[in-house]
Amino acid sequence: MSESRFKVNLTPRDVRELVKEGLDADLIHEESHDLGDGREIGTLIFEKYFFRVKNRVALVVIADNIYGTTEVRAISTGSSEGIIFKFDWGASEDFAGSVEQLLSEYIVD
Repeated sequence: MSESRFKVNLTPRDVRELVKEGLDADLIHEESHDLGDGREIGTLIFEKYFFRVKNRVALVVIADNIYGTTEVRAISTGSSEGIIFKFDWGASEDFAGSVEQLLSEYIVD
């Protein structure tokens, strides 16, 4: 498992759209919730096959502006090659980090 957490100067909706357009992975699920007063939270769930671990890896992207600035969390999981060992040749970190790379020009903190 790997997690990337950062803040951007975009709305959660804009984050979701940019990630959906720029990420090379299968979108499995999407949802968003309007919390009122301009606040919202959205979730994207992706899946991608990584040859180096011979497995499909899941990526959950959560974007919200509940506390003002939009916070993005990208969590990848399911990347270990075997049942016992949790070694994944960096697949999990690469997948979670790809969201940060996509949004790098908008990162504020």
